[in-house]
Amino acid sequence: MARTIFHLDMDAFFANVERVLNPSLKSKPLIVGGNPEGRGVVSSASYEARKYGVHSAMPMSRAKKLCPHAVIVTPRHGRYGEFSGRIYRILQTYAPLVERASIDEFYLDLTGCERLYGHMLRLAGKLKEVILRETGLPCSIGIASNKLVAKVASGQAKPDGLLRIPPGEESLFLSRLPVKELPGIGETTHKKLRDRGIRTIGDLARFPRDLLASSFGKVGESLGERARGVDREEVRERGRQKSLSQETTFESDSDDPVFLKTTLSHLVEEVGYRLRKQGMKAKTVSLKVRYSDFRTITRSRTVGEVDGNAEIYRIVRELLEKAHTRRVRIRLLGVCLSNLTPAVAQKQLFEDERERRKSSLYRSLDRIRDKFGLKLHFGSSIWRR
Repeated sequence: MARTIFHLDMDAFFANVERVLNPSLKSKPLIVGGNPEGRGVVSSASYEARKYGVHSAMPMSRAKKLCPHAVIVTPRHGRYGEFSGRIYRILQTYAPLVERASIDEFYLDLTGCERLYGHMLRLAGKLKEVILRETGLPCSIGIASNKLVAKVASGQAKPDGLLRIPPGEESLFLSRLPVKELPGIGETTHKKLRDRGIRTIGDLARFPRDLLASSFGKVGESLGERARGVDREEVRERGRQKSLSQETTFESDSDDPVFLKTTLSHLVEEVGYRLRKQGMKAKTVSLKVRYSDFRTITRSRTVGEVDGNAEIYRIVRELLEKAHTRRVRIRLLGVCLSNLTPAVAQKQLFEDERERRKSSLYRSLDRIRDKFGLKLHFGSSIWRR
């Protein structure tokens, strides 16, 4: 029996979440990314901004030149994670097997569910309606007999569309598409394929297997199979998130201790908030430092379970003071919380009153942030998260 796989991809996810949080941004060209005057890159762009050539991973300075009238918003990764979790829980109520491939992409294995739901296009339409009603976010869905073809189909359906590829038509569907549309083909591989006259996925499917193997090794054999629409990878539930991290690249390299510690404080506020929202505590706290010469170091400390900003900040500050021994400016700082465990919400008979007050304080601060967001001050810039 052919499998029934959905690939659900949220359209311009970060940008559309920002519109839900701030409806005044609706219909405006919107770019989510770092400071265009520094080294920031585009995290997401609305379709209004994409018409001007703006796309993800583009330097913000370039995006601003292409679309100077765009509204620029700094990413709020904690909020995007919350919306992603809501979507994941919705999908779990409809599909027996859901894989969260990324923060805005999901695979659903609905093999054998036709008897329950009827036609799969009807179910896909209902999923889109429910997600839009519950979160305010549009999505596109591709349906096929395997993950690879379903993912390509959802891409072709964008924005806010549906596309089903019937079993047996996978190769025909792929054959007309540019070879760069095949997942897993990066710029280097794309250039090598172009040099060999391979322009479409169909060209790749017809290219002699021995030549692909000699040019690309084992990857070449896989490329040939994938070009013919063959993919045996199963939809798999992912385990509990193993870590939470946040990092920032400075507009200009710095060795100012006040600026570095202030930046650490803001990074801790972000990861601490996300940790508590997920009902978790961390046993390992890590610091990442990248210098102006691009040398990167990490330092970690395993402690008792922590979830408070003050405790996490004290640890990373001490790690920074011990690690920063070079007379070289710093380009990037990052904070990572790992070895996560569920927070046990039970009151102990002789629980420290100070601990109770601290927990209550963080809950109050998190509620305020939920309502008003968080302003981060970096030097003379104010970024809203």
